Amino acid sequence: MRTLAPTPQALLDAARLQFGLVTTAQCEAAGITRNARAVRVARGDWVRPTRGVYDLAPGAAVDMDPGWRRRRGAVLGLLAYGPEAVAVGTSALALHGLWGLPLRSLPQVALPSGDSRLSRDGIRVRRFTVPRVTRTGEGYAVAPVGLALAQAIPELDRDHAVALLDSALNLERIDGADIAKVRDVVRHRRGASRAAGWWDLVDARSESTYETFARLECHDAGIAPDELQVPMVLPDGRRARGDLGWQIDPRTWLLAEIEGEDAHAARRARRKDQRRQNGLTISGEATVLRYDPADVWTGVIPAEVKEFLRSRRRRGA
Repeated sequence: MRTLAPTPQALLDAARLQFGLVTTAQCEAAGITRNARAVRVARGDWVRPTRGVYDLAPGAAVDMDPGWRRRRGAVLGLLAYGPEAVAVGTSALALHGLWGLPLRSLPQVALPSGDSRLSRDGIRVRRFTVPRVTRTGEGYAVAPVGLALAQAIPELDRDHAVALLDSALNLERIDGADIAKVRDVVRHRRGASRAAGWWDLVDARSESTYETFARLECHDAGIAPDELQVPMVLPDGRRARGDLGWQIDPRTWLLAEIEGEDAHAARRARRKDQRRQNGLTISGEATVLRYDPADVWTGVIPAEVKEFLRSRRRRGA
């Protein structure tokens, strides 16, 4: 194959801001012709995930966290359908920075035509109306948080729906009045009856996806935590919090700590968390049970919490 000139820096800069993706128009503006693009794709240097879009760093997504991959998928949808496209549903929520989304979700966009037949290559064109388009700090066109939640919730399972609502409240993207509006919109959508019992489970104090999942698992087992983000004072005077808390007596707690989905962040935090756990245990004010995402929905968390609470009752504590 013939030798190609290096990819222009301007195009690389555009790709860096778009999760490794660029459009045909951006390539043309940078002087990369159709033939030059075809050669790069044939050599495996680039990948064309859908018509009109090129991935300049194929394989990079493998090393990225799920949140990055979800945002990249949302941007792929916007680039594929041009300036009139608006990210909706879970794609909009990903670009808004909410946690609680499924690990994998198809890119979703709305177009003025509303023609779902235009869906292609795993990108869904939805028949959603977006009366007011907002833009992220990066300039991406998205449905507002409340509307995107109303679009997504009827199509999700309970756990992800509740986690997304927890996230939106915890991050202060919506408030209680907005929740009522979201609920009213959902009431008129297919699948609304499924979600009828979910709203009372929402808690703005939840701070991560798996924390919400663990809380729901314990709720289903009949041992919902008494408090979230339980404040504690360590022996040296420092303050700490426990994710989920069950009060044993006026001074003593059982706490459950749930690590986040980002394994790298979890590893960085492990030593600090271990030190905090030891301090809480030594203080005599709390016993701490630590879990990671792999423990959620295996039955381990509610079983251990139940056993601890039973053992304290047997001892008369």
